[in-house]
Amino acid sequence: MFESSFNPQSPQARQRRDAMLARIAQLRALEDRAAQASAKSRPVFDKRGQLLPRERVALLLDPGAPYVPLCSLAGFLQDTQDPEKSVPGGGLVAGIGFIAGVRCTVVASDSGIEAGAIQPRGLEKILRVQDIALQNKLPFVHLVESAGANLMKYQVEGFVHGGSLFRNLARHSAAGLPVITVQHGSGTAGGAYMPGLSDVVIMVRGRSRAFLAGPPLLMAATGEVATEEELGGAEMHTGVSGLGEYLAEDDREALGVARRIVGTLTPTLSREREKGQGTRVGEGCLQLPLPRAGEGRGEGAPAFDPEELLALMPPHHREPVDMREVMARIVDGSELLEFKALFGAATLCVQARIHGHAVGIISNNGPIDVAGANKATHFIQWMCQLGHPIVYLQNTTGYMVGKDSEQGGMIKHGSKMIQAVTSATVPQITIQCGASFGAGNYGMCGRGYAPRFLFSWPGAKTAVMGGEQAARTMQIVAEAGMARKGITPDPDKMQAQFDKIVALFEAQADAFYTSGLVLDDGVIDPRDTRSVLSVCLDTCLEAAARQPRATTFGVARM
Repeated sequence: MFESSFNPQSPQARQRRDAMLARIAQLRALEDRAAQASAKSRPVFDKRGQLLPRERVALLLDPGAPYVPLCSLAGFLQDTQDPEKSVPGGGLVAGIGFIAGVRCTVVASDSGIEAGAIQPRGLEKILRVQDIALQNKLPFVHLVESAGANLMKYQVEGFVHGGSLFRNLARHSAAGLPVITVQHGSGTAGGAYMPGLSDVVIMVRGRSRAFLAGPPLLMAATGEVATEEELGGAEMHTGVSGLGEYLAEDDREALGVARRIVGTLTPTLSREREKGQGTRVGEGCLQLPLPRAGEGRGEGAPAFDPEELLALMPPHHREPVDMREVMARIVDGSELLEFKALFGAATLCVQARIHGHAVGIISNNGPIDVAGANKATHFIQWMCQLGHPIVYLQNTTGYMVGKDSEQGGMIKHGSKMIQAVTSATVPQITIQCGASFGAGNYGMCGRGYAPRFLFSWPGAKTAVMGGEQAARTMQIVAEAGMARKGITPDPDKMQAQFDKIVALFEAQADAFYTSGLVLDDGVIDPRDTRSVLSVCLDTCLEAAARQPRATTFGVARM
């Protein structure tokens, strides 16, 4: 068992804890802002006899079962640059959860905000969830009520890339992964292809609408006059066109039908193992119980309190952290088997178990040097030979630079590590805990290297380099250029430029900003890391064992 030297009662630890708790409070406030913005539409929903989007998701999911939200900050600071007014979420609620005992991906239009209109980052969000579903062989359950694209904010690239959404639905079906849609409200133009490309569609009497052209566009284009029900109502589609299979009287009945349909699918391999285990959701009414330190499972909990994870990471990357301390609060029994402990010591390669899953863990106690890159390459290949998933706990300022490193072959040895990450044959899961700078982001399986899942801690920083390093680099280049021209630098102007560059890098490096760009799958409370990893590892294990019945084409509407 790992012997910790961390003192959670030290002034430094208390300061770090306070800083992390403040960031977590910000995170929860942002998630709650989206839920509250949606809930403002409650009077309208009540009048129509409808449930709010988050209430729909809550009724669909198994109570008390694990649910991990995905990309809850999507779009943050993209709708407006004012952090006090930006509403995150991308107009969608999405996650991985259990429906009638079956692990599924779930996406729901947040129709309480802009009538569910698809937002640019919302499109990226749903495409990411579809990728997760395909890679992990999960059914895709879609709760649709969308006004389609917001024509007042029309962007041609959104229209073009939006086709990928429908392509993915066809790929899901062809791969033998059921696509089940509950049409709660409107689906116009391209939105009509959401039910059209589903395997099974449930519609709600008097509320569901699906048409390529609504009454206004129809009149403008052809002069024909028709009602919404005639063009695309629930009764018409379930009784005449055949677009819908099931007709429900209201949202609750529709969700009940969806649960019954999902219940006919192959039950999850880990249903009993997962029973009663909940993961924090943080999206309005979807709060589920969150066990800490492994409660509810047979595997041994960490010997150290996960609460201490709040106090381990500094609010910036300038203070050193022993990432073994982080591992010891995540893995079973805090038992760490360190690989090549004395070789390339700043790069940590450790074998351990997380809720019974044998894993390899790679992390950083500093820059990745030549020895560390070679060690990591060896370890990745060893894990692939064993068939053990790899968890990356990112906390690095990048690969080592300098004359000795360059002459020692840092480029070629770092490239070997990147090749190993790229070609690894086992699932890879990344948690960005602290710094994620430069090529270290690549070598530690950043978003560009397609980890199966990637989550960030609230204090994580992602950038090509630190803001001060970038500013100093530009300052040196500018001063050298002026010297060649015989110009004396203006100290005030140089300092202003320095400060501007630092501010630019720091703003874009922030975890909330990068998550708003859908560069991760969500920001998580550090205390939830073990539970989130457990759900991800279970999902990967289940995917490896599941054998969907693939077809040449997806299920066509009849």
